[in-house]
Amino acid sequence: MEEALIITNRSIVIKTHINGFPKETDFELKSEALSLNVEPGSGHVIVKNLYLSIDPAQLNRMKSYSTSQSHVGSFHDMQEIRGHGVGKVVASGDPEFQEGDLVAGELTWGEYCLMKPGVFYFRKLDSMGLPLSCHVGTLAYGGMTAYAGLFEVCKVKKGEKVFVSAAAGSVGHIAGQLAKLHGCYVVGSAGTTEKVELLKGKLGFDDAFNYKEEADLKATLRKHFPHGIDVYFDSVGGEMLEAAVANMNLFGRVAACGAISEYTGSGRKAAPDMVEVIYRRIQIQGFLCPDFLSVHSDFISATCDHLRSEKMVSVEDISTGLESIPSSFAGLFHGSNIGKTIVQIAVE
Repeated sequence: MEEALIITNRSIVIKTHINGFPKETDFELKSEALSLNVEPGSGHVIVKNLYLSIDPAQLNRMKSYSTSQSHVGSFHDMQEIRGHGVGKVVASGDPEFQEGDLVAGELTWGEYCLMKPGVFYFRKLDSMGLPLSCHVGTLAYGGMTAYAGLFEVCKVKKGEKVFVSAAAGSVGHIAGQLAKLHGCYVVGSAGTTEKVELLKGKLGFDDAFNYKEEADLKATLRKHFPHGIDVYFDSVGGEMLEAAVANMNLFGRVAACGAISEYTGSGRKAAPDMVEVIYRRIQIQGFLCPDFLSVHSDFISATCDHLRSEKMVSVEDISTGLESIPSSFAGLFHGSNIGKTIVQIAVE
C-alpha cells in the first residue's frame, strides 16, 4: 500500500465579510494538512501555485452583499479565496494532466490548490517563451478585458479619440497601448505624478493627467479632448464616468469593465446625464471576458506579437510570498500599485 505523503498547505482566508476599504487585518493565514496522494481517475489535480493575480473586483465577493454575487458567488467567513493564477501540477488523478505540467486557472490564495472536476476554468499552459507572470496579467483577464473592450465592445477605429481611466492599472495600461498601436489619440488618467509620467513616457500615451489634482473633471476632459471623446474605457465608474459622458461625441462608446470607485461604498455612484446619452446616441456597455471567448486566440496572437516586438510593455507590480497577499490586495484601493498586481508564491 502506498504510503501517504502529507504536506502543510498555508492559505489566506477572510475572517468575516468586508464592507468598506479592505485592511490587512481582515485576512488570516491558515494552515492545514494536504495529502499529495491522489486516487487515479478521481479527476483531482493538486497544483503548486507559482503566481497569483490580485484583482479589485474580488472585493465584491468578500462583501456581505453585492449585486455581482448573483453571477460570480461570494466568499464566506474563513473560506479560501480563489482568483486567477499559474502553477505546476504536483499530483494528478486526471489523465489530461501530468506531474510537472504548467497550468492556469482559478487557484486558491495558497501555496497549493486542490482542483476538482467541473471547475470553471482550468487548463494546461503553454508559456510561449514569455514570463509566467505575463500569463497572470497581460495574457490573462487583464489583457483580454482591454482587447475585448476596445475591439469588440467599442469597435474602435483608427484616428478616434480614446480616454482611459485607471490607465496605469492592470487593464488600463494595456487598453491604452492597444489603442495607440491601432492609431488612436489616447489620454489616460491616474492618481499620482509617477503614474502620469509612466503613461506619457514609457507607455506612449499622447497625454495624461492626475485626477486627484483636478477640481472639475468635466473641464479637464474638455481641455484634453477639445473635439470630444469617441471611446471611453471605464474601469472606475462614479464621477469619472459622468465627466466622460458629458464630453462624448455623437455615437460615442463606453466599455465598462469595472467601477473601483464604487466598490468600497465610499464614492458617489455614477449618474451620467441620460438626456445626453440619448441625444448623443452614446452606447454604454458592461461586459465580462467570457462574453468574448470566440476572439481569445486572436487576442493571444496579437498580444504575443506586440510583447515580442517590444511594441507593448507589460507593467507588473510583483510582491513575493503568500504573506504579502493582504497588503497587496488592500493597496489596490489606495492606488499603491502600478500596473498589474501579482504575488509570486514560489519559484518554478
